[in-house]
Amino acid sequence: MGCRRQGIGAAAHSYEQIVRDHLAPAFARVPLTRLSPQLIQRAYRDMAEHGLSPKTIGNCHAALHKALAQAARWRLVPANVADLVDAPRVPQRQMRALSADDARQVLAVAAGDPFEAMWRLAITCGLRLGELLALRWSEVDLERGTLSVVATLEQWQDGLAVFAEPKTHRSRRQVLLGVAIVDALRRHRSAHPGIGFVFTRGDGRPLSRSMVDKSWTRLNARAGVPQVRFHDLRHTAATLLLGRGVHPKIVSEMLGHSTVAITLDLYSHVTPTMQREAAAAMDELLSQ
Repeated sequence: MGCRRQGIGAAAHSYEQIVRDHLAPAFARVPLTRLSPQLIQRAYRDMAEHGLSPKTIGNCHAALHKALAQAARWRLVPANVADLVDAPRVPQRQMRALSADDARQVLAVAAGDPFEAMWRLAITCGLRLGELLALRWSEVDLERGTLSVVATLEQWQDGLAVFAEPKTHRSRRQVLLGVAIVDALRRHRSAHPGIGFVFTRGDGRPLSRSMVDKSWTRLNARAGVPQVRFHDLRHTAATLLLGRGVHPKIVSEMLGHSTVAITLDLYSHVTPTMQREAAAAMDELLSQ
């Protein structure tokens, strides 16, 4: 099928790539005991001057810090000098979400689209793209109206799709499906019969992230709604649910956040509406 499942393999590959492409060229000739905060900071500055993004440099810092922490535990160095280096700040991308009207418009235009079921799952359940790409029919129960998130597609490597377990215990979860999603999944299965992945290429292999991103951009444009990233559909699901007064704990579990605090922090702009409704409900209750 051109894929393989891994636990920590994908993460290990990511670290290997960071070391090979960025850290080794910067520090290969520096003895471990001679590594200093000044050398590391200078290397980060050189990386930035050569066009590396703050996010990539931040990943380099995380990998280097982890390696030096292990070296310190093994007493190969007296301390982790990366503790004394400021990692580059990664600008926080603006979080966008479709309004309820825009979401309805997208789903109306998506009717009959080969990936209609994927768009519905993203907008109504907030599944991550990697989780959707890793989803298998064996993890979907259309009779009960549930699906289980047990894996995520990390990347394509040497022509193989590399899968990993969800990052946290909470990310491994069961999601309840609405009637419209179940119906869309039934139609999708009839049009694309199989026992493997739910969303596939013609040869049964899972889709790539770039394929989905391109398909979503085209659908977004056809619907004539504000341009948002595919990942923003996850924000759309959370915002719409919280805006309708669904308890943050429920939303947190559906999204697979490790704690409800993450949900409240990410969507603090939505919760004031809930607080106003709660205050109004209390006034109504005590005035009776």
